[in-house]
Amino acid sequence: MKNIHALLAAMAVIAAVVTACGGSGSSDGNATTATSGEQSSSAVAGPTLTIASMAFGQALTVAPGTRIDIVNNDTVEHSVTSKTEGAFDVHVDGGKRKTLTAPAAPGQYPFYCVYHPSMTGTLTVR
Repeated sequence: MKNIHALLAAMAVIAAVVTACGGSGSSDGNATTATSGEQSSSAVAGPTLTIASMAFGQALTVAPGTRIDIVNNDTVEHSVTSKTEGAFDVHVDGGKRKTLTAPAAPGQYPFYCVYHPSMTGTLTVR
């Protein structure tokens, strides 16, 4: 009976290793496809807003409609929420990235994190 349990345990470990390391070497494109605004790590974007150490990075100035890559280097979820109602509200899980499209109307758009209101920044659209 001990041999059967040992054999089953060994098979489970082998199956887990094969599953973790497996793959055909080819991709059907789904592995790097961005969904719900999330970007793959290989995505090349224009301006980037980096979130790290519970703070937004530098202030950004962009053209109307510019796609901005938001990179959350923290381990907790953050948001980039405009104080101008309806302008933008993007939530990014820890360690993930998403895109934000700058508003069409030029102006200054102060923003904050709804989870950590002391985190603030400004997006300038020109």
